[in-house]
Amino acid sequence: MKSVVTGGAGFIGSHITDLLIERGHEVICVDSFESGHIKNIVHHQESGQFTLLRADIRDTKAINNAFIGADYVFHLAGVADLVPSIEDPAKYVGTNVTGTLNVLECARAAKVQKIVYAASSSSYGIPSAYPTPEQAPIDPKHPYALTKRMGEELVLHWGQVYGIGAVSLRLFNVYGRRSRTAGAYGAVFGVFLAQKLNGKPFTVVGDGKQTRDFTHVTDVARAFVMAAESDVLHDVFNVGSGNHYSVNSLVELLKGPVVYLPKRPGEPDCTFGDISKIRSQLLWAPKVKIEDGVAEMLEYIHEWGDAPLWDVESIDVATRAWFEHLSK
Repeated sequence: MKSVVTGGAGFIGSHITDLLIERGHEVICVDSFESGHIKNIVHHQESGQFTLLRADIRDTKAINNAFIGADYVFHLAGVADLVPSIEDPAKYVGTNVTGTLNVLECARAAKVQKIVYAASSSSYGIPSAYPTPEQAPIDPKHPYALTKRMGEELVLHWGQVYGIGAVSLRLFNVYGRRSRTAGAYGAVFGVFLAQKLNGKPFTVVGDGKQTRDFTHVTDVARAFVMAAESDVLHDVFNVGSGNHYSVNSLVELLKGPVVYLPKRPGEPDCTFGDISKIRSQLLWAPKVKIEDGVAEMLEYIHEWGDAPLWDVESIDVATRAWFEHLSK
């Protein structure tokens, strides 16, 4: 099989690339390297199964040839930071919406069998039901969530109208090795590990009692490949851990001092996905326990050596627009 992975040098995309190559696929990695890293895929560069295309999904001509002869497309390229989406929404529309349209048109022209899209559980906003099922109301609270939802709607619509097999996976709080270390303040694991590596206190937003559905990246990669290989078409699935964990419990696993920051408006007290649908229809289930996943990250903590080091003052500056616009 031949697969295209957009964002293939990124956090989740590189793990999907690993799994596909392990399963004998030829993989075309399309990445602009705005947030991806060559170190994530360098171990494949001498492989006859791997091809790297440095290109931006906003440029249709640059990416078009990558899709020729492809069976599957795994679409993960996009802008992922929550906080700066408030300040620069046009960038998010350009990449997450128009970029997704470009990928779909390339996939349509190449007559690919199936596209699997990386959607976001943030599209649920602040849910009224936990665990949150796929049929819960969609209520994006910031441009990042909105543009990911718009991308999902495009993927499902193109699938129905143009006959492309389409599956959307709504991801909950993915963590693990290779998680992003660049970009604006947002990803809790990257922030905490850089702080621990530098002997600084963990900056916990709110009282730390808020819970998150932390899902290991290797489990997420399996979900993508299983979705592609399944007979399921034009459907949406939550991908979560089957549990949720407080930020305070995460800090306990990481071990270190804590400083608490004001709670951010528009963020849920809990993220917890109902994964009964993906369990029953795709026979997928998470395997990595949170304790084992965190232990692995601590074992490889040096990988976060180039992550930005955040403190109370720099976080205040980075999130000022968030409070200004979402406190209204």
